[in-house]
Amino acid sequence: MGMPELLIEIKAAATTAVARSGRGVVALILKDDTSQTDTFVYAKMTSVVKSHWTAANLDYLQKTFDGSPARVIVERIGEASGNLTEALTRLKTKKWNYLAVPGATPEEVTEIETWIKNNRAAGLTFKAVLPDTAADNEGIVNFATDDIAVGKKTYTTAEYCCRIAGILAGTDLDNSATYTVLPEVSSITESTDPDTDVESGKLILINDGENIKLGRAVNSLKTIGGGKTEDMKKIKIMDGLDLMCDDIRKSFEENYIGEANSYDNKLLFVNAVNVYLSGLARDGVLYDEFDNKAYIDVAAQRAYLEGIDPSYAEYSDDDIKKVNTGSRVYVGCNVKMQDAIEDLYFTIYI
Repeated sequence: MGMPELLIEIKAAATTAVARSGRGVVALILKDDTSQTDTFVYAKMTSVVKSHWTAANLDYLQKTFDGSPARVIVERIGEASGNLTEALTRLKTKKWNYLAVPGATPEEVTEIETWIKNNRAAGLTFKAVLPDTAADNEGIVNFATDDIAVGKKTYTTAEYCCRIAGILAGTDLDNSATYTVLPEVSSITESTDPDTDVESGKLILINDGENIKLGRAVNSLKTIGGGKTEDMKKIKIMDGLDLMCDDIRKSFEENYIGEANSYDNKLLFVNAVNVYLSGLARDGVLYDEFDNKAYIDVAAQRAYLEGIDPSYAEYSDDDIKKVNTGSRVYVGCNVKMQDAIEDLYFTIYI
């Protein structure tokens, strides 16, 4: 009843964060004229009606499910007359983590890149795996390996983006996708300089002599600054940040909006977020030796109030916290994400 539900909701979200992160949702846009239905949602490959899809699209679906996502949402568009923009519009109202479009043209890839960037700038946490796309954005994974041989078929970079999206959606938050083995792949066009590729924001496949596997799991972000840090280049870090933002937003919308904007209720919300952050630290999503804390953002609240009345400049920080801010709630949060073990520096002294 009332506000205490927020604490329960956020605390419950924290206890399931790792499990939910490893059961992410992939969105696919497939070009197919076999069926006239626009949207399909599948929880497993055995639920797919084969007569609804071409053999090529059934293969893309199987490749996606090989990564063990929780669900796959498919938006169908016509092979010749399909409208990518309409499919993206339908996806905007659905909940998913990674998008892949195996049959995308270069022009369509550019449209998807722009769409992802615009939606993330608006606060949505959509991400996409796109072929050879130096987007310089944490929401776009630039997959950059070609000639991927699987059995008798060789896949292009664009065609195998669905497999990568499935892997990323199926990876738990307390793990990294780095060095995930793709046992079905027998050969690739190998990078001549993997280190440079990773530094430039490319997600590549590598051959270690025994297995074909993912290189370091990075997104396309290269430019640091303006609120973007070095850590945000890593897919694991961004998946954790996005999940945290989604959880807090969901709880705020469902349990807080409409309540009195009193100082006590602001503190209640902050306390609920801090309980949630503690749970993420226990689960290894946040670094447990860091003081991960949410707080009333005095600086932001002061700036807002002084814009209304300059006399608020004379108020102490404690007084500023308690001033009426209308419908606005200013909360800040300092966290440090828990990274995965990926680099070893081992010295043998003899």
